[in-house]
Amino acid sequence: MSVGSEGDKTLEAICYRRGSLQLLDQRKLPLETLYLDIHDTNDAWDAIKEMVVRGAPAIAIAAALSLAVEVSNLASFDGTSNDASVFLSKKLDFLVSSRPTAVNLSDATVKLKEVISKAAATAKEANSVFQAYIEAAEVMLEDDVTSNKAIGSYGASFIKNYLTDSKNITILTHCNTGSLATAGYGTALGVIRALYADGALERAYCSETRPFNQGSRLTAFELVHENIPATLIADSAAAALMNAGRVKAVIVGADRVAANGDTANKIGTYNLAVSAMHHGIPFYVAAPLTSVDLSLSSGQEIVIEERSPKELLHTRGGLGEQVAASGISVWNPAFDVTPAKLISGIITEKGVITKNGTDTFDITGFVRKTSGNL
Repeated sequence: MSVGSEGDKTLEAICYRRGSLQLLDQRKLPLETLYLDIHDTNDAWDAIKEMVVRGAPAIAIAAALSLAVEVSNLASFDGTSNDASVFLSKKLDFLVSSRPTAVNLSDATVKLKEVISKAAATAKEANSVFQAYIEAAEVMLEDDVTSNKAIGSYGASFIKNYLTDSKNITILTHCNTGSLATAGYGTALGVIRALYADGALERAYCSETRPFNQGSRLTAFELVHENIPATLIADSAAAALMNAGRVKAVIVGADRVAANGDTANKIGTYNLAVSAMHHGIPFYVAAPLTSVDLSLSSGQEIVIEERSPKELLHTRGGLGEQVAASGISVWNPAFDVTPAKLISGIITEKGVITKNGTDTFDITGFVRKTSGNL
């Protein structure tokens, strides 16, 4: 199943055909392009945990498709339609345990379980339940690309209207939020891509995003691949870049957005938001509504994953030689939470959520309105 249009130059992190799934090993980029075969949910769990695939939308899609591949290739299944439902649900719960912070995976699981339950209620055999699941997972793949392109379009239009100079826009972004973090096109990087296509982007700046270097390894790779004018900076150079007047807006992605707008994203995002507020620069979050978790009232309820000390103690995010002193203790949270008060707007596939002259976001109202539940 192709997720890009003919002649599309964007990179593919997820290569799927029914019964077959390959994931681009993003640990090897930018020096090596290697796709790994994913045969089942065990392979996918390992790939997600070890960051072969990363980015909240891509994690959810890869997980869903891994189970689709597993059931597509089952030699036999000795059970009823209800047995098939239980089998699929347990596999989905297992996949959710791979990385806890990104809400997209748990959101996809809830939706897929609804499909499974409905299919099991009417199906006479297990294969019908499996088929319903496979088709639902494939729809998620297609919908993610459509959603990302809408985010890009809404974001580019909003930013051009907000900034006085709409033809020489400079954007700073963090981590990787492009085709490598999604099923295609990207979220925050999708907005940058749309601005460039409109002739409005002068330059994109990407931070290196230590310790796993998603900015220097992945975002820089995508920007160069698509010939978008871009400059890589050290994480610690962001405030100086803003102070020099070289940033018109900051756009980042999100792994989870609470009901009040507090946003969990890659560690270092909070730093950028504080600096942007100090320098009077708008700070935007770009994310699909699947990243919004209305069950959480604030970011204080978001579970933050802590990763291996090795990522800080060794080069290349833990994959290279040791550079830090043996015996030093390490604190290595994968994400931080940016308070909603520092965020200017949240760019979604349904439009841009703003504060409308107040100090708070009404995300619940926006979701209800745009989903038709008025």
